[in-house]
Amino acid sequence: MHCRLWSQCLLFFLSSLPAERLKVLACLNKLRQQHLDVMKVFNDPIHGHIEIHPLLVRIIDTPQFQRLRYIKQLGGTYFVFPGASHNRFEHSIGVGYLAGCLVRALKERQPELDITQRDILCVEIAGLCHDLGHGPFSHMFDGRFIPLTRPDLKWKHETASVEMFEHLIASNKLEEVMKSYGLVLEEDMNFIKEQIGGPIDETACEQSWPYHGRQKEKSFLYEIVANKKNGIDVDKWDYFARDCHHLGIQNNFDYKRLLKFTRVCEVKNQKHICTRDKEVGNLYDMFHTRNCLHRRAYQHKIGNIIEIMITEAFQKADKFFKIEGSGGKLYQISTAMEDMEAYTKLTDNIYLEILHSSCPELKEAREILRKIERRELYKFLGETQPETMREIVKNNSLAESIANSKPEKDPPDVELKAEDFIIDIINMDYGMKEQNPIDNVLFYCKADPSKAVKISKEQVSKLLPMTFAEQIIRVYCKSQDPNIVSAAKQYFIQWCIENDFTKPQDSDVVAPHLTPMKKSWNNRRDDEHRAASEPSCRQRLPFDK
Repeated sequence: MHCRLWSQCLLFFLSSLPAERLKVLACLNKLRQQHLDVMKVFNDPIHGHIEIHPLLVRIIDTPQFQRLRYIKQLGGTYFVFPGASHNRFEHSIGVGYLAGCLVRALKERQPELDITQRDILCVEIAGLCHDLGHGPFSHMFDGRFIPLTRPDLKWKHETASVEMFEHLIASNKLEEVMKSYGLVLEEDMNFIKEQIGGPIDETACEQSWPYHGRQKEKSFLYEIVANKKNGIDVDKWDYFARDCHHLGIQNNFDYKRLLKFTRVCEVKNQKHICTRDKEVGNLYDMFHTRNCLHRRAYQHKIGNIIEIMITEAFQKADKFFKIEGSGGKLYQISTAMEDMEAYTKLTDNIYLEILHSSCPELKEAREILRKIERRELYKFLGETQPETMREIVKNNSLAESIANSKPEKDPPDVELKAEDFIIDIINMDYGMKEQNPIDNVLFYCKADPSKAVKISKEQVSKLLPMTFAEQIIRVYCKSQDPNIVSAAKQYFIQWCIENDFTKPQDSDVVAPHLTPMKKSWNNRRDDEHRAASEPSCRQRLPFDK
């Protein structure tokens, strides 16, 4: 259309008077500008040069979205991995882009799905805005700080993302802009919010179709940004690639390949995103990659204790740190999410504000952060796991029980108290607790791409995990004194013996007088030890490599 108008204006320009030519020239420039405003190009280090819709650019250019520039993607992990300096800002742009890639791929592959430009735009906006609600240091805020300061509050960052999105649109008066790009305000706003935070009405979850933004015929659209069924979504695709890039860890999962093999199939009158059967092994690799990232980076023992120390500092500063919200009302760090104007001002920057403050009330918090700056961290004593499948619940009695576990054999000349210990319990899984997420993935076969099937673990490989969740118990000592730390390690090993936990890796070195006390820790015979240390002399079979 623009080209036709341009040609008509050019013909009129050539046959008109000078004064009229100036008007035509202004018209041509306006048309040219409108054409240039169709898409903006961003140079992303992960996805290359990507095109972003002008409505998404309008959303990006708001204080609420720009706030994400000042929230680290990996929180305290940056204190361990110097390259992990990336922020929620660039990740959110990447997720918005990948959401568009996936929904467009489905539209091109299956025109019968009737995916409209409205659908595409809403899915892209949901991807772009899915992390608006993150607090300082990302998951440290909703995973550590809020549960400690407001234990009765059931709050998650997705809730704040929905509220911040509403605030972003209203405070920047973007309703008319959304309408100008063809969105139906109430319906599409609901659709975007539901993709981010789930059904708006919690009681609706019991209904056959709990969503209001889109009807059941387009159920598959809810599986793109945040897939509640199996966890395979564009959010993971972006952070796998982005985090590995900045952490210096190899990414073994290629989302571009999976994009080529996704389609929609109908199961029990509901449409779901499916992938090709031959990709089942790659999906197991995807979840294995997620688990490796947690072990090597996200749950790094030093990164975690730094986050625990930052959390302690924020707790001590909470009563004295004031953030102005709407109407001049003041909020604390732990209450800022109650007012989006105040929450917009809450970023990682509060770390520096506390660190560089001279306020006497912030002295305790300031000292903790100074310890982090000087790398005077709480000392790691070791980690263990329950021998059986019982679940350990984190509570104050754990530290008390370690303090009561003074070894009887050659006890150290140090009396330790519960406040000397920090216990961190980490739940590691494939994203769905004890459940295998691949059990909830639907596949299609080459013979009949319209029919969805499930593939069991036994049909894939015998080398896949038997269990999909475990707990890791890490213990730290607050003291820097080598004698106290040495004694604390013996307390920790004695505690593991008494509670049927697995043997800490360095226990034979730090407490060789204690480890023989537990029979299950020393059940290998001397000849087994010898056999393990000697080269194998077994006969090689023809199929051995």
